[in-house]
Parts: sequence; C-alpha cells; structure tokens
Amino acid sequence: MKPDRVILMAAGAAAAAVLAAAAPAHAQLREPTPAFVGQTEAPPPETPSRFRVETITEDLTSPWALAFLPNGDFLVTERLGTMRTVTPGGDISAPIENVPPVKVVAAQSLHDVVLDPDFERNRLLYFTYFAPAEGEEPAEWPADHFYTEVWSKPLAERRLMDLGTERIGRARLSADNRRLEDVTVLYEGRAERRILFAPDGTLFVTGADAFRFYDTDLDGMEHDFTDNPDIRRNFSGRVIRINPDGTLPADNPWLHRATVAGETYAHGFKDPEGAAIHPQTGDLWVIDHGPQGGDEINIVRPGRDYGWPNVSYGVQYDDRQEDGRTNVPVGNGLTSMPGVEEPIYFWVPSIAPSGMAFYTGELFPEWQGNLFIGAMAGMHLVRLVLDGPNIVFEEQLLAELESRIREVRMGPDGALYLFAGNSLRRLVPE
Repeated sequence: MKPDRVILMAAGAAAAAVLAAAAPAHAQLREPTPAFVGQTEAPPPETPSRFRVETITEDLTSPWALAFLPNGDFLVTERLGTMRTVTPGGDISAPIENVPPVKVVAAQSLHDVVLDPDFERNRLLYFTYFAPAEGEEPAEWPADHFYTEVWSKPLAERRLMDLGTERIGRARLSADNRRLEDVTVLYEGRAERRILFAPDGTLFVTGADAFRFYDTDLDGMEHDFTDNPDIRRNFSGRVIRINPDGTLPADNPWLHRATVAGETYAHGFKDPEGAAIHPQTGDLWVIDHGPQGGDEINIVRPGRDYGWPNVSYGVQYDDRQEDGRTNVPVGNGLTSMPGVEEPIYFWVPSIAPSGMAFYTGELFPEWQGNLFIGAMAGMHLVRLVLDGPNIVFEEQLLAELESRIREVRMGPDGALYLFAGNSLRRLVPE
C-alpha cells in the first residue's frame, strides 16, 4: 500500500469553484425550478469530513466495478473486457480466464460484478456486459460507430442493425480466483449497467435508454411521447427484475400487460449507472445521468415512470444542435408532469454520476446513513446527508485529486473504497 496522505475537504465556495471549472464551456444556462425545497443545491455541512486516503494501486485500466472476495482480495472489472483480482497490497492478477467476449463502444462495455449472497459456498457471481454481434470479434470501437453512424439512420434501418447485445451473465469463480466456470447467459436485451440483490433475493438490473430501437435521438426529441406509453416502458432506460436463475418473478408489475416486457420493473431513465439498496427501508435508489444537466436520484417503485425522454430537468446537448440553438427542450420541455415520479434530488449542471453506496460501517460514525456517489465530470466524491428520503447537506470530497470517480463501495472493514481514474483508493479515519 502506498504512502498515506491527509486530505481535509473543501466546502462552500471552494467546492462550487471546482464544479464550475469541471463544466464544459457550453454548460447549460437553464436554471430549472425545483418541485420542492431541498431537491437540489443542498448546503454543505457545517463540519467538513476528515479522513485519510490510501492508494492501493494506480495501475488498473479503466476499472468499472468492484466486489470484495472472502479472502480479502478485490474483484475488479475493467471496461475493455477483463476481470482481475487485486490484493490489499496492490498486486494485480493476470486477466481472469473465460470471461465472455466483450464489445467496447461508447458507454457499452464490461460493467458490474456482484457476488451471490451465498458466494462462500457456491462461488457464484453475476456480471453485465455488451456482447459482440454475431461473427464479430471482441474489440473496442469508436463512439461514432454506436452514436453518429446509428443515430442518423431511419428507425427501420436501425432496428435491422446487429450492433451487439446487452447481457447478464452468471458464472462460478474458480477456487484459485483465476477463471470463470459454468458461464451462463441469464438475460439478453437492454439491461447491462448495475446489478443488485433485492431484500427478497431477486435481482435488480439497470439499463440505459435504447434510443436505437425507437423513434428518438440520443438526448431526446422535441415532442411528447405520451401517446403510446408502452414504447417508453419497453425502450427507455429501465430497471428490470429477474430471479437469480433468469426466470421472471410472479409479482413483476407488467406481467398482466402483453405489450410490455415482463421483466420491466420501472422505466423512464436515461443512463442509470449507480444503484443501491437503502439499508433501513430496503428501497431501491438509482442515480441517473441526465442529458445536459438533470442528473438525478430516484427511489424506484414497481411500475412507475421516471420521465425520460418526456420530462427532464436537463436539456439537449448544445454541441449536437446543427442550427446553433442552446437549451433545446427534452420531450415536452416540462420538468414535472402528472404520472411521472419526481427525483428526490437533481444536479444542474451535470456531475456525470456513477457508483453509489450507503454508508453503514463503524469506522466513520458521523457518516452513518450517508449516501456516497462518484462524480466523473465533476471529478469529486459526493457525500449526501439524509433526513429520511430528503437531502439536507451535500459535501464535495476528493476534488483535489482531479480525477473521475467511477465506483464507490463500502468494504467489509467499514472503509470506503473507490476508483479514481485508474487507481483503487481506500478512505479511512485520520
């Protein structure tokens, strides 16, 4: 483990300056009105957090997700399609064998990995990834292959394109942690971001907006989608719910409706890259990327609509407007609408949120019940202090690292672990 260093967290004006510096030159000018007090721009806490940062390794390659193995090692996924183990001392293994082929393009790649609750006995793990098209070798493709080259095509042509497939895999990790065995595809189709075990033992999996399969653009169209809500239920970003063997739970909310995929649990997301189960209520909390502005936190309920691409606190990306317009509305241009769930919190401008974890450990009593979120464009770690479901304070941590924070997990030891760029770091008390 590399030498420790003490970091005292900035707050207030200094933290705001960091966020402003991270925003692009064409940052959103729109200032949407929140639906209720405290839905955005919570003040910093009176007492800044104090902790020490330990660097375990700086030699990963685009790490995405982290799991804690019983022997104390870390299991890491890397965007380019590899899984590795890392020892507490920072030794990185060779790639784990038998990981399925992965296509890396735009935001699609190898993503999450979670251990089965009974992992010590059965060695099962679950992971999400984007599989190459039929006959295509695993490779990294330019983003234009998935966006510009597809986005401009008519819907019928898009639906004929075989670009690859989102998948949820299950496998056994060998006793020596060197290979995957009994690899199985549990689910195929439009869910490949975060995986969580629900309190009842089912699996929640988040998936991004499938713009290529319905009549929309990457960051929304300038018209209303309410005329056929089943289109959004099937193709907007979703949370799906399946059993650990890939079958459908009998109480999924849309099983009674033949025109909605039976695995759908909730819909109306854009790109939900962070999710966590609330330790007291058991509710699923999801963090969703907005377009330009409008990143948001939602408490997910079965069968509910979370707005995209009809309703958003953000706007379409300025640099995609060929006519030079700015602040172009998403969908009907509303930030709130009957039948659409309100986010409990949102950010304008965007912070590009990713990993998300509730803190329940003993090392930091002052963090008990707090919610931590990685900010990639914001280049900091977000600490949110809650009062029930309400956000009362927001603190920006680790801004001085000037690094994209991708993953956040609380370890079995009560420390907070995160990916900052290509490094794995550990937060412990001073």
